Amino acid sequence: MDIIQQIIARAKTSTQRIVLPESFEERTITAADRAIADGLADIILIGNRQKVLDYAESLGLKNISRATIIDPETSEKTAEYTNLLYELRKAKGMTPEQAAQLVKNPLYFGCLIIKSGDADGQISGALSTTGDTLRPALQIIKCKPGITCVSGAMLLVTKTPQYGEDGVLVVGDVAVTPMPDASQLAQIALCTADTARAVAGFKQPRVAMLSFSTKGSAKHEVVDKVVEATALAKQLDPSLCIDGELQADAALVPGVAAKKAPGSDIAGKANVLVFPNLEVGNIGYKLVQRLGDADAIGPILQGIARPVNDLSRGCSVDDIYKMIAITACQAMA
Repeated sequence: MDIIQQIIARAKTSTQRIVLPESFEERTITAADRAIADGLADIILIGNRQKVLDYAESLGLKNISRATIIDPETSEKTAEYTNLLYELRKAKGMTPEQAAQLVKNPLYFGCLIIKSGDADGQISGALSTTGDTLRPALQIIKCKPGITCVSGAMLLVTKTPQYGEDGVLVVGDVAVTPMPDASQLAQIALCTADTARAVAGFKQPRVAMLSFSTKGSAKHEVVDKVVEATALAKQLDPSLCIDGELQADAALVPGVAAKKAPGSDIAGKANVLVFPNLEVGNIGYKLVQRLGDADAIGPILQGIARPVNDLSRGCSVDDIYKMIAITACQAMA
């Protein structure tokens, strides 16, 4: 069973309620139909029920009637959600009238469903920008306690089973925070380890904090940041298996680790890689993907109190289906 099949199987063990607010997007509603048929998740769609059902029928979809379809214009919860949004944002200057207007936006309405405990996660982005996906999530659901930055992890499924967990590695941040400081980098380490457990199913994340230096082999302020972040991560979670700073080869190759970082419990055995900044992370995973012919799954947003994930506007039905399973696994955790 490959990693995606494992994720799907895990998602099916505890049915989660996943909001798909872009109900009138063909790939999204097709993926929703497939997810319902397979018992992957309980799907919540936002929009006028009859219009959603008519749209599904026009596409030949057979299962959308089994989704929960909520219309912000008529829902008995709309007044409650409007008041909740106003209470959350009034300190930022939002008026009741603005809240009443904004609650009609499906991306906001979906996050309010989650905040109220009526759903477990949300996926959008087939039609919307990353900013439009993240804004309501950060305004309404907010970050996890102790976390101040959102980041993005990627599952790299390689053809080199000697590395990571049978060739699978979880890497971050590859998507959101351009230049994390030491505190943010420590948070990214904790969140990426959480993703490794919840999504990849790693029983023991082994986190390598990457740099161009291994254990003081080079001196620079960016190396100092990684060293400080490693220490902060250990303080935040003393049980976390983490080490740094490590070069990529020292993190992954036992022979190199024995020479460069003797005595390290992580060097040569890492299955989670934390990049020092977004530029390195984004370039690094794409090089592995293209030159190493690896599958890259994600990005998976992390750090938000309840899972909200962003799709590429070029995504496929299969991509959305996989992200439903990933979001469900995050929600289960």
